Amino acid sequence: MDDLAGFLRTRRSRVDPSSVGIPVDSRRRVEGLRREEVAHLSGVSVDYYVRLEQGRATQPSEQVLDALARVLGLDETERGHLGRLACQRRRAKSPGGRLRPELLRVLDLVADAPALIMNHRLDVVAGNRLAGLLYGRRPQGLNTARHIFLEETERGLYADWETCTLDAVGHLRLAAGKYPDDPRLASLIGELAMGSDRFRRLWARADVRARTHGRKAYRHPLVGLLELHQENFALPDESGMELLVLSAAPGSPTEDGLRLLETLGGDVAPRAGSRALGPHGA
Repeated sequence: MDDLAGFLRTRRSRVDPSSVGIPVDSRRRVEGLRREEVAHLSGVSVDYYVRLEQGRATQPSEQVLDALARVLGLDETERGHLGRLACQRRRAKSPGGRLRPELLRVLDLVADAPALIMNHRLDVVAGNRLAGLLYGRRPQGLNTARHIFLEETERGLYADWETCTLDAVGHLRLAAGKYPDDPRLASLIGELAMGSDRFRRLWARADVRARTHGRKAYRHPLVGLLELHQENFALPDESGMELLVLSAAPGSPTEDGLRLLETLGGDVAPRAGSRALGPHGA
């Protein structure tokens, strides 16, 4: 699903040679840095770097990876991704398992904000009532990447649809680097690539993004624009799952919109505690 060679190629193609002291003239036909330039700036031999891009080199040291990250201008998230791609012999086992009942009770306690528990494939494994009202359906079983790319387009639920597509692809790239042997993740990526031109274009860029927090805007058919703040909390059990809470600023139109949505929505979704995972997790 993901490989070190492709990641290195896309990263070096984005480095402006002049930014690292390499003169550029009109005869230059290479976009970004050449392989030999990356090798020289990183302090490794050209032959070794070529073998690294071709997947034929032995596992690079942390010093080599740090040097490559410096030359390629990688941020912290990209540096971590580079390290995982370079350590394919230590593949992480795809997480799974049942959702603890205590976590479902936590979702029930979040009454005034949509809250979801989501896995590394962007599958919603549980959600509270407001999450169901926000999406207009029972949230369990929803895959948000599939929802963004194949079900809700530019004029759908996501007010910042293009940004959402960048976030989704960036997250799936990280997941593919961490869990390269996950067949369900590979199947999802293949489905999205077959069904969405935008997904294919973004996937080819090999960008990675870590989900932490930020603005999320929704265009809800019943209550209009909802400008929410998303906080992601990684669950401390190596499950690969996160708790996502979408909160509204106190006294804001969005807070009023969520209250209105709760009164208008009816019984769209049952309580979170009644929706445990099946025997194989998600």
